[in-house]
Amino acid sequence: MKKVLISAAALLMPAAAFAHTGHEVSGFAAGIAHPFTGLDHLLAMLAVGLWAARQSGAARWATPLAFVAMMAVGALAGASSLQLPFTELMIAASVVVFGSLIAFNLKKGALAGALLAGSFAFFHGFAHGAEMPAMSTLATYGAGFLLATAALHAAGYALAAFGHSKAADISRRAAGAAIALTGIALGAA
Repeated sequence: MKKVLISAAALLMPAAAFAHTGHEVSGFAAGIAHPFTGLDHLLAMLAVGLWAARQSGAARWATPLAFVAMMAVGALAGASSLQLPFTELMIAASVVVFGSLIAFNLKKGALAGALLAGSFAFFHGFAHGAEMPAMSTLATYGAGFLLATAALHAAGYALAAFGHSKAADISRRAAGAAIALTGIALGAA
């Protein structure tokens, strides 16, 4: 559990670096920072990695790959000035769903996992694209947040790999429950 807490703290450090004014960034750096600056994005992306690691077969890689791919599609839509209602609610719902999947240790096949991840990822990408800084291009900004997303998936995947004991399983499930409850709070806010 100590390793999980240290890892989580390390993941939050980049966001703390932007806590003061005068650190405005654009382009690639803004894209890298964006997933770390919103608790909803951070938890959803970590949860996708945690959940994917607990799957079997192709679902272990198809789920995060579908998330990243559909996030790119969503970013294109978001950057095009389209209006999409319920985006923030769907992002909060993704936190609840992925946290619940971890908490209840639910398994899905590769196609079902990819469809679920891709559906929610579209909304995450849409939000990223809609919030792109004015001085950025979608290519550089998008490359940054897609890379950060993949890194968060990998971090979640690595966290899931800690131990194969009953205590480790209980810790993962408790983390999933905490993620889901946080998602509910984010959706209510």
